[in-house]
Amino acid sequence: MPSPYRALFAAPGSKGFSAAGFLGRIPVSMMGIGVITMISQLTGRYGLAGALSATVALSAAVAGPQVSRLVDQYGQRRALRPATLISLTAAALLLCAAHYGWPDWVLFVACVGIGCVPSVGAMIRARWAALYRGTPQLHTAYSFESVVDEVCFIFGPILSIGLSTAWFPEAGPLLAACFLAVGVFWLTSQRATEPQPHPRERKGGGGSALRAPGLQVLVATFVATGAIFGAVDVVTVAFADEEGHKAAASIVLAVYAAGSCMAGMVFGLLHFAGAPERRWLLGVCAMAVSMIPLLLVGNLPFLAVALFVAGLSIAPTMITTMSLIEEHVPRAQLTEGMTWVSTGLTAGVALGSSTAGWVIDAAGARAGYGVPAVAGAVAVAVGFLGFRRLKRPAPGRGGSVEQHSERKERHVA
Repeated sequence: MPSPYRALFAAPGSKGFSAAGFLGRIPVSMMGIGVITMISQLTGRYGLAGALSATVALSAAVAGPQVSRLVDQYGQRRALRPATLISLTAAALLLCAAHYGWPDWVLFVACVGIGCVPSVGAMIRARWAALYRGTPQLHTAYSFESVVDEVCFIFGPILSIGLSTAWFPEAGPLLAACFLAVGVFWLTSQRATEPQPHPRERKGGGGSALRAPGLQVLVATFVATGAIFGAVDVVTVAFADEEGHKAAASIVLAVYAAGSCMAGMVFGLLHFAGAPERRWLLGVCAMAVSMIPLLLVGNLPFLAVALFVAGLSIAPTMITTMSLIEEHVPRAQLTEGMTWVSTGLTAGVALGSSTAGWVIDAAGARAGYGVPAVAGAVAVAVGFLGFRRLKRPAPGRGGSVEQHSERKERHVA
């Protein structure tokens, strides 16, 4: 590991919460694709599979910010454990309902409960922010976390799809639930690095972080970005199935994540002098353009190459987004602010996966790749329309020392 990354772990407790965060985040990449694989294996209905995956995502979009708001108020331990128990109970219900062929409405109810899963990535980033706020090391920490996210998305689908196709259909979601339980309860047992809670005061301190105009732009854009991710997952599974190699979908999606992982690792070693919002918009545009070649895919090897190139723009855009959140959200609402961006992604994943599922059922997998292409265009449009809001950080809100100095130089010039 390059020395800037190794230096992050000089802080006491950082290795422990990072390891717990890794385990707690793997279910994010396993559950949605696991539900799709499980239901398509048991019923052959991609529309139902996409709708159930979308239900999990939409439920998480609604519950996630509320859980994180409670975390900011009462601390990670007090808020995360009850939320995780609800999610685990719902996962058990889903597995039983799928296995025994219970009515579809039971599947949907279970997926709503699964959505109470906490945003573990936001919890870990909040711990890094508490350690390194205002220093260049925070950029490196955010880059490392984006790499961890992509490592999860490399191995998560492989485990979920591979186990569900080679062992039994419910194996992927079952293992995801086990990872969630171990990760969250291990993380919340580490009290020394837990950020201090910020109880809401009655005098104007209880508003949602989403009231920040800059955060609204980031969330809206990432709804469209999430639609890209959700659609790509569903369509890739269906495309591989049409090609007669359904299990290969996990490898192709892992290549997609590998491109992002590689880009994130390099990005974390660089230091930029320009405005972060410009890098962010460039990243959104790059993600959109990279969807165009998918419309021309003819076989799995070509698809893997196209997705690897597409993945190169993901992690840098995510890292820059986290830096922008530091500028537009109050410190006492940082976890909630990060979760709102994750919520935007999650809602987009729901929209993209469900839309792609219906397109696949109606016109086949190749037509399904039109969904991420359209979503990319929407992301670019929203990013450009809201760009001016990102150039005006809220007074007194958190940003890194480097970002504040960059802005000061721009205003002087």
